[in-house]
Amino acid sequence: MPKRMPEPTLKPKERAILVGVDIKKQNKLLSLQDSLNELQMLAETAGLNVVGKITQNIIAPNPKTFVGKGKVAEIQNLAEEKIADVIIFDDELSPRHQRELDEIFNENVRILDRTALILDIFAQHANTREGALQVELAQYEYRLPRLTRAWTHLARQAGGGGGRTGSVGGVGLRGPGETQLEVDRREIRRRIDSLKNSLEKVRAHRERYRSRRKNSQIPVIALVGYTNSGKSTLLNQLSDADVYVADKLFATLDPTTRKVELPNSKEVLFTDTVGFIQKLPTTLIAAFRATLEEIVDADQLLHILDITHPNVRQHAKAVYNTLKEIGADHIPTITVMNKIDLLKDTEVARKALQQFDDAVAISALTGEAIDDLLNLVKRRLYESYLSINLFIPYKDGRLISLIHESGQVINEKNTDEGIIIQAKIPGRYYGQFRKYVRETKKS
Repeated sequence: MPKRMPEPTLKPKERAILVGVDIKKQNKLLSLQDSLNELQMLAETAGLNVVGKITQNIIAPNPKTFVGKGKVAEIQNLAEEKIADVIIFDDELSPRHQRELDEIFNENVRILDRTALILDIFAQHANTREGALQVELAQYEYRLPRLTRAWTHLARQAGGGGGRTGSVGGVGLRGPGETQLEVDRREIRRRIDSLKNSLEKVRAHRERYRSRRKNSQIPVIALVGYTNSGKSTLLNQLSDADVYVADKLFATLDPTTRKVELPNSKEVLFTDTVGFIQKLPTTLIAAFRATLEEIVDADQLLHILDITHPNVRQHAKAVYNTLKEIGADHIPTITVMNKIDLLKDTEVARKALQQFDDAVAISALTGEAIDDLLNLVKRRLYESYLSINLFIPYKDGRLISLIHESGQVINEKNTDEGIIIQAKIPGRYYGQFRKYVRETKKS
């Protein structure tokens, strides 16, 4: 009888304590408790076991330790009681806060903030070379100002490539009077420069791809929304794609584009991009610039909302804020209320739709009302016109010709550098004029 192999043993999850702070007069999208609940979802997505939570109301952050001295002692006691491995703050800690807290807790307990946690999740979920490069760059830029002796030889440096632990590689010999910390900083700066160069090549490749796409005259629809709102599920429903879907935050990072046929037999491209979240780290937005330009260059946006979530309004505002930050807030947008299959009262969806000019309620999972969505997309692209004010340089005469051929010129004025045009254009051409738009209105 063959010998039975022993059952594999799973490594126990690290135990985490969450720290939430309500800072007086600070603009907040979510309540303290809701934000802390979201942080717990992030921690669980990262593979941590949340064993405790602590909160504090303060007028302003403590310059040394972010929270007050007494609260630090309370966190220490809870960490000892719960045998915690990591403490996660729901706000981004300054380099000084990080250094002071690291010194207080020594190496027994690691100190993370919301930004570091999100970066770790992105590192785990980046499945392509481009995604790994983007995450690694964000990690380095976040960590550089926080580098201390505890990071000597980059022992705790998580490199790119899906979050696997690595090193910068090739740490050189120290010069006269140069500390190991200075060597590490220099190596990180060198790696940042290398990553930026690599990503600039990626960006140039994407730009060439987008140029070919524009020349093909196929409209591009970008799916945007709060993380876990159902964007990937919708893309799968629309195109029979096989995009990875999971009920957790940031399940997919890498952009996926699929061709879909509208009810008028016209083809469009739907692109799924990384989900947004409140307090999205600026380092990630900068590093994912090439990916986010897929949104900026779209002819139309589908803003996917989880209508069942109690904080759906706050999620929508977080998405609007991020779109504004990347320069995509003026692109024509259809609001898609998703997950109506989970509603007990459909009246909720009907009332929600009345708040928007262009909106539709669907279930991406079951396919309910998908035809309504596609018909609305068709109307906005092929049966509606956008009133826009443009300044087009003479070097881009192709666009001037496109307006005269397919649009309606209302007013036109020649200048030394180009033409100022007030016109109406079909919605499907918006992406081609995006960079020259001064103002947009639906008509």
